[in-house]
Amino acid sequence: MAEKKLRVTLVRSVHGRVRKHKACVQGLGLRRMHHTVEVADTPENRGMINKVSYMLKCEEA
Repeated sequence: MAEKKLRVTLVRSVHGRVRKHKACVQGLGLRRMHHTVEVADTPENRGMINKVSYMLKCEEA
């Protein structure tokens, strides 16, 4: 069975955010505003997405 993917887009800037939140965005592979990446649907990635959900748009790929 194919691995589930999530499409994550950064819709708010990381400028002036908490260091741990910036680290979560970087850990997801997002580099700049409106950058979209596909990440595996794992508990680790879900945790990072939940922590910075106010900066992201997330949908199933």
